[in-house]
Amino acid sequence: MPLNPRIQDWQGRTVWLVGASTGIGRATAQALHAQGARVVVSARSAPALQAFVQSHPGSQARSVDVTDAVSLREAANEVVQTHGTLDLVLFCAGVYEPMRATDFNLQKAVWHQQVNYVGALNLLDAVLPHLLRQGHGHLSLVSSVAGYRGLPKALAYGPTKAALIHLAETLYLDLSPKGIGVSVVNPGFVATPLTAGNEFHMPALLSPEEAARAILKGWAQGRFEIDFPRRFTNWLKALRLLSAGPYFSVVRRSTGL
Repeated sequence: MPLNPRIQDWQGRTVWLVGASTGIGRATAQALHAQGARVVVSARSAPALQAFVQSHPGSQARSVDVTDAVSLREAANEVVQTHGTLDLVLFCAGVYEPMRATDFNLQKAVWHQQVNYVGALNLLDAVLPHLLRQGHGHLSLVSSVAGYRGLPKALAYGPTKAALIHLAETLYLDLSPKGIGVSVVNPGFVATPLTAGNEFHMPALLSPEEAARAILKGWAQGRFEIDFPRRFTNWLKALRLLSAGPYFSVVRRSTGL
């Protein structure tokens, strides 16, 4: 049974993707544009956004920094004034740098928090009044399987993704009765600029286009959690069932760290 209203026809729907200059966000914007959605892309990089608009006629761009709540509120108001509605909002902004406790950097850890989690809160502040007023729409947060449990080198990144999963679950409980869909996207490894610096083997690596297809499929099925690829995420979900000792042992053997 679907937990959200199924979204199978995107023709004429207004979608706003925040964090869409590269990677999963850009690929998802491309896929939605191809299916007839009215696409608005946002990120910090104005040149990347303009390149998207030039190659996708009818789309629009609005440069924002997710750490700036005022700019997000202004952008949300502009989208609603232009199109009259917000049918889907996707938060896919994020930063990632490997970090271990033996090389802890407070500034970088806080930076992850401000972009990956507080950025999502800033977006909520901008769009929730509109979604609640219109009584429909869908809010989707891109988290990661790195948020399931603690992993080596994820000291800065992993906790922010865990927070997004918790946030999405709480939002669903509050917003679903109001007619607003909520989903959380938990990808495995995807070949993006964020993962390009990884020095380890990334199992079941997907392209951004494959990730986008999985996301649209999840929305079409009305899923709350959209995780992929299943051959990888199901293994990680099984590890969540282990108690601390066995879990730590498996992770150490699997990663060599």
